[in-house]
Amino acid sequence: MNQNQLITMTQKEVNRYEIIKELLSKKIDGAEAAKLLSRSVRQIKRIKAVVKCLGIKGIIHGNRGKVSHNKTCPVILAKAKKYLHKDYHDFNPLLAQEKLFEINKVKLSKETVRKLMISEQLWKPRKKGITKKHFWRERKDNYGEMQQFDGSYHNWFEGRNEKELGLEQCLLLSVDDATGKLTGAIFESNESVGAVFRFWKEYFVANGLPISIYLDKFSTYKVNHKNAVDNKELMTQFQRAMNQLGVRVISANSPQANGRVEKMNNTLQRRLVKELRLSNINTIADASKFLKEIFIPKFSKQFAVLPKKKSDLHQILDAEKMKELDKILSVQSERKINNDYTIRFKGNYYQLEETQPTTVYKKEKITIEEHLSGEIKISLRNHCLNYFCLPERPKKEMDIKLAALTSRKQASWTPPANHPWRKQFLINKKQPILSAVER
Repeated sequence: MNQNQLITMTQKEVNRYEIIKELLSKKIDGAEAAKLLSRSVRQIKRIKAVVKCLGIKGIIHGNRGKVSHNKTCPVILAKAKKYLHKDYHDFNPLLAQEKLFEINKVKLSKETVRKLMISEQLWKPRKKGITKKHFWRERKDNYGEMQQFDGSYHNWFEGRNEKELGLEQCLLLSVDDATGKLTGAIFESNESVGAVFRFWKEYFVANGLPISIYLDKFSTYKVNHKNAVDNKELMTQFQRAMNQLGVRVISANSPQANGRVEKMNNTLQRRLVKELRLSNINTIADASKFLKEIFIPKFSKQFAVLPKKKSDLHQILDAEKMKELDKILSVQSERKINNDYTIRFKGNYYQLEETQPTTVYKKEKITIEEHLSGEIKISLRNHCLNYFCLPERPKKEMDIKLAALTSRKQASWTPPANHPWRKQFLINKKQPILSAVER
């Protein structure tokens, strides 16, 4: 060994060498050295043999100063840096690592990408601090037992669409509680009852009816007026529709209670925005198609978990329920029939025709259904009434003598006074009425 060679050692390695020297000089035995170094006797024998052969160098690990066999090729690192700056500068390390491999065929570990992004000042490491413990509510046992639902407002297209520049779009999404699977998602301009009905119609047709839906207290889903506490009959259109379908609606009292879908919102705001950018998608129609065909299957496969039980508790819609779906998922309003058999609704006047599938009386309450297709239907006792839209407001409401509208159109011909049908009801006042005995 070169006497002038400089050897760098830690204090721990120096102490280990002193103990091995005492072992070599037989001041202590192998069992005592093993206790002092917290090693097995077998390891002490191995270290003793190396030190005996190499001297003090035997204490130092053999890989010190050598190039790692797993060191990443500098050419690959240079390519990764180029793509990170060009395309993934605002991605998180996990998503950047996925896209580097998926699109650019650069295979690196998540930790390597994280360190690379930190060194290139593209990612700031989080400071470790004291975090509050959050106890998650236990998942449901079966798929279809509960769907968590919410609307997420965000600038999903980052202003690439000039018509929607600076505007937030609403992503309606549902998450299965048992599996964490993203079961549905569509883009809408808002969280209106029509948009929500469109979402759930597509969901029910594809999957069936879940047992319950867990959502927040947005006005579309729940009447938040103080009187609603005492008057249980006050229901929103959504509550009324779900009640008719037999789906239980549960209102969360806080965002944390509906935490799984809230967490999904945050995840999609980080991930989906970048996915839409990489796919150059700028419109709601294209984004909804991308979600359904590409993003949801891939995302659920990557992040969904197995449920505790294998049963699917969705109730598949039968043919009868499928026919009623458009009627149930319509905005329904109550109106009263005027004396001239007209109905006023949202500034328009509708005239009922004389022939109807059921008997219709004046002042009766009817239901006006605004279907998702834009069609207006007027129903009474589960019958759709015949009507036509008046071009303008009637000049004066008239009390039509027609007592009711029926299924048979009234004949315009009136029998004369001497008609046999009339004679049987006419009594000659001059002719006395004879009793049965007199006859």
